Amino acid sequence: MGKKMKAAAEKIEPRAYGLREAVEAVKTSAYAKFDESVDLALRLGIDPKRSDQMVRGTASLPHGTGKKVRVLVFAKGDKEQEARQAGADYVGADDLMEKIKGGWMEFDCAIATPDLMASVGKLGKQLGPRGLMPNPKTGTVTFEVGKAVSDIRKGRVEYKVEKAGIVQVPIGKVSFDAAKLYDNASAIIESVIKAKPASCKGRYLKSAVVSSTMGPGVMLDAVALMKQWS
Repeated sequence: MGKKMKAAAEKIEPRAYGLREAVEAVKTSAYAKFDESVDLALRLGIDPKRSDQMVRGTASLPHGTGKKVRVLVFAKGDKEQEARQAGADYVGADDLMEKIKGGWMEFDCAIATPDLMASVGKLGKQLGPRGLMPNPKTGTVTFEVGKAVSDIRKGRVEYKVEKAGIVQVPIGKVSFDAAKLYDNASAIIESVIKAKPASCKGRYLKSAVVSSTMGPGVMLDAVALMKQWS
């Protein structure tokens, strides 16, 4: 542990924090010279290997992530024009699919109209591992491409439980004031709690941590979070 990290870690008490004081602690313990991202990690009491316990969804962050999201849309005809007018960074169909097959991945989110999913689905090897495959459950397979692009621009983020049963989502930047980080974190927590699978028994939210890119993790009071947003 470097000197700066050690000094930052010493500012964090070894206890469970309330959400408001946790985001303030993250801000005061950040030490990098760049504007670090702030992430929220939730460990869930589910079995991610079971299809009926997959936790996946979207949440709209009231204040965005602070990061410019590059949006790609697979669409043709009128829907292609709609996507361009909404501000999509890349719009097309076969041309974009060929570029992706060749290794091009310069985008952060992909949207597709339902009629093109048979072709887009063939990009599973490229898009799947990066979590970029359009999915109806996250609103990225839709004919309302303009609205989808707009929602993402405004701060909609996707989340999906990982193999270890953890959901990790960016909630902003260290430069955000604590109130904005609190609002964004609240939106994620509420959404994930509402997404609790019916087959999940026992304690659902086992632990939660908020941290900046380079800073120490701040443990949250998971029991209090469940009570507040259940």
